[in-house]
Amino acid sequence: MYLLPAIDILGGKVVRLAKGDYAQATVYHDDPVAQAQAFKEAGATWLHVVDLDGARSGKPENTATIEKIITKTQLKVEAGGGIRSIEAIQRLSGAGVSRVVLGTSLVTDPAFTEAALAHHRDLLAAGIDARGGEVALAGWSEGAGIPAEELVARVASLGFKHLVYTDIERDGMQVGVDAAAYVRIAGIFGSPVIASGGVAGIPDIEALGAVADSIEGIIVGRAIYEKELDVAAAVMVCAEATRRAGEVCMAEDPCGGGCLCE
Repeated sequence: MYLLPAIDILGGKVVRLAKGDYAQATVYHDDPVAQAQAFKEAGATWLHVVDLDGARSGKPENTATIEKIITKTQLKVEAGGGIRSIEAIQRLSGAGVSRVVLGTSLVTDPAFTEAALAHHRDLLAAGIDARGGEVALAGWSEGAGIPAEELVARVASLGFKHLVYTDIERDGMQVGVDAAAYVRIAGIFGSPVIASGGVAGIPDIEALGAVADSIEGIIVGRAIYEKELDVAAAVMVCAEATRRAGEVCMAEDPCGGGCLCE
């Protein structure tokens, strides 16, 4: 289990949206690269970077900035936002991105999703954003009319190895996490998931750490920027949860498969 500090880029700045509302964007830093460097210095090894301009327009618009972040920090970057073509995936891969998150296209363009998996399976993650149990699309501006759990099962059957699951109602609100919900989603997906939405402080990291066999990573944004969560402390909690989960795994099923100690 690892921490992914979030850098959401809108208009060249680091922002956070409240419940995915572009009209409720708070600017936290004028320089995404400098912010990424600060996260590295605090001990982060991963970043979750969202191209909000791209999520809204349907095509990546901040790939150059993402490349600068990687070049400057050498951090692993999970990137999403407006990725709806093989060319966009290739551009991000060329920029050094470690993982590319597909979101809207999972619903709107199944043919592209299958083509992307055929060419870049190991690079991809499914990004499912849910509001009230329903999938949200296009930068969270539209409802898909599809139950989120149904889409989770679908992407699992397609062969995605990673899943970023966001609870929009909690995202950016610092209201706490619903650990049981992520356990349920991980059970449907068949592998640990990357949890996003609602982290308010270290107790939430600890709550997810208690179910670390269902959690691959934890995305945190506003709580960091509002000084409610210290990145260095959160990284340590994640590391300890991974250690404990590995000990349990070895005791109960010495690498029989499908666990964090593999």
